[in-house]
Amino acid sequence: MTTHGTRTDALTDALLDRFLGELRALSPVAVWAHGSLAGGDYQEGRSDLDLIAVLEGPIGPGTAWKVAELHARLRTHPLAPLLHCTYLTGMTTGNPERRHLTWAHSQLFRRTVSPVTRRELHAFGRVLYGKAPGELLPVVPDRQLTDYVVRDLRDNYRPAVDKARLWTRDVWVDLGLVTFARATMTLREGTLISKREALDLLPGLGAPVEVVEDIARRRYGQEARPVEEGWRERRAELTRGYLGAAIDRLVTSYT
Repeated sequence: MTTHGTRTDALTDALLDRFLGELRALSPVAVWAHGSLAGGDYQEGRSDLDLIAVLEGPIGPGTAWKVAELHARLRTHPLAPLLHCTYLTGMTTGNPERRHLTWAHSQLFRRTVSPVTRRELHAFGRVLYGKAPGELLPVVPDRQLTDYVVRDLRDNYRPAVDKARLWTRDVWVDLGLVTFARATMTLREGTLISKREALDLLPGLGAPVEVVEDIARRRYGQEARPVEEGWRERRAELTRGYLGAAIDRLVTSYT
């Protein structure tokens, strides 16, 4: 497999090689990586492997079945649960509202390829096979990107802040704070930043430092630490207390 100048690790390379080999039967036009795998912030065993595959023909029930079988054959690989792939065709790349066949979290469903993902692909998408994103994906206008970011914060993350039970989970704390920091930079400067850069930015945005340090330790630390009694509950309160007001202020500034 050609790595195109991006560092990965042995298990990751092995899984990507297997995936690309299995995918040949579906006649791919292109396969791209986005997210951490493309942006230089990838942590093997912790980060998701976020992929986009563009296929030649229509994606009907028969193709969906073949996709499910493909991922089932990969399930013995230790990183397989982290491999997520959305399947497009050359005729379906243009509409950011269209829902595409996707394998993620060990199941098939449909989801969009958001303007943020599309901008990532144009800015630093990693070509694993075939044509580059610029040859197949329309450029994302700045207004489309900012409208999406504001809508995502307002309609998805802000209501979630009021659901206290969610925020005792690592995934919500991590995703909520990192997404807010990245959204802030996109709205202020029109740039996309990595998760590492988002964590570095958060204290300056007023986020609780001990929560930011907790995320960084779990994502980048070499050793797992035992969770102190009551920490998850306290972390949830700190995160929700900060994030709700921070989202409200940011969204108000851009609406």
